Amino acid sequence: MASTYELNAEIRQDKGKGASRRLRRDNKVPAVLYGGGQEAVSLTLQHNTLVHNLENEAFYSHILTVNVAGKAEKAVLKDLQRHPFKSSIVHLDLLRVNENEKLRMHVPLHFIGGNVSAGVKAGGVVSHLANDVEISCLPKDLPEFIEADLSTLNIDETLHISDLKLPEGTELVALMHGADHDLSVAAIHMPRGTNADEAEDEAAAASENEGEEAKP
Repeated sequence: MASTYELNAEIRQDKGKGASRRLRRDNKVPAVLYGGGQEAVSLTLQHNTLVHNLENEAFYSHILTVNVAGKAEKAVLKDLQRHPFKSSIVHLDLLRVNENEKLRMHVPLHFIGGNVSAGVKAGGVVSHLANDVEISCLPKDLPEFIEADLSTLNIDETLHISDLKLPEGTELVALMHGADHDLSVAAIHMPRGTNADEAEDEAAAASENEGEEAKP
């Protein structure tokens, strides 16, 4: 079942740095809701509730319901400012969504299949070169994450964004600018100081030993 997230907000009348500092002392977070062909609205959110929601990865790439002044509005999280050294949220930007207009959102990558890839079995290690990708889609098609399958990679091979299997209705923003923007998201390589042939021999020997031990 897909997750749902609601934020209860109050309209903020006082503005400026002084007003924002007072809000934070009261355990509240200043925010702004904008876009959708409507005027921007300054809001106040409860800090603890917001932090609890931010513990869920899906919150960052999900259509949120923002309840304000008796009205529920659909929005996505566009920007988040954290305190430079405290574990607190300083400000939040929320973008209204129109179900008929495409969004551009950064969606997290979930890496799968690395443990069964030929490259890892031969002694290689996986390097994650990206944590998310920017996609374009209608709000109804927005995925919570995109899987990056490493199972087919061998030593010194790279997974590019063009290799990703996208949900229906989504496009990769980078590839809209041409094939030369086919970014790398992961690669498998040998650890430094390790000879590839030696590693393959060791992997084969280990496999043979397992076969011998399995014999009655």
